[in-house]
Amino acid sequence: MSSPESMPVVHVVDDEAPFRRSLLFLLESVGWQAVGHDSAEAFLQVAPELHAGGGCLVLDIRMPRISGLELQRRLRAAGSPFPIIFMTGHGEVELAVQAMKNGAVDFLQKPFKDQLFLDTIERAVQLSLERHAANRRHREAREVLDRLSVREYEVARLLALGLANKEAARQLNISDNTVHVHRQHVMEKTGTSSAAELARLILRADPNGLD
Repeated sequence: MSSPESMPVVHVVDDEAPFRRSLLFLLESVGWQAVGHDSAEAFLQVAPELHAGGGCLVLDIRMPRISGLELQRRLRAAGSPFPIIFMTGHGEVELAVQAMKNGAVDFLQKPFKDQLFLDTIERAVQLSLERHAANRRHREAREVLDRLSVREYEVARLLALGLANKEAARQLNISDNTVHVHRQHVMEKTGTSSAAELARLILRADPNGLD
């Protein structure tokens, strides 16, 4: 039996209760776990996490007090991994374009077709799973590289850039033999066997790690 944290959860934030309930009913009728929030404040108060099972956030773009755009801004600033789908009313396309520029997955203009809504949810949840997997790979790579000393990391980086032992030694102003010893330690600690594997590991930990 699947645990709750292994199942995707769709959060719907809309201040119109009948519309919010209709979306929750639609989502649950096709098997999604869905949670409704009547305001951005209510969502922030609960502060749900995006679990390994994935999920997404469906936001009305205009709401009293904290708008959907403001909630998106706050979540981005906090590094939230939630993919966001915006719901817009007539004449709000300009706001929706702004939301897309700020990282929203899509926007749907009310009223929208059920199947279009469900297809967009599917796409956003898939994106959340991809983000979660990428974050996990990043974290694991970072943990592996943290096993290295400062000098070992310097050697690892130069080797990943394709430098031979002699070139790395010259750059670091140490002996060839010292580089050779560090290289062995690096390969043992990281479980890698080539400069290419080392490069992939460093780039998973930091996309700018070889700049």
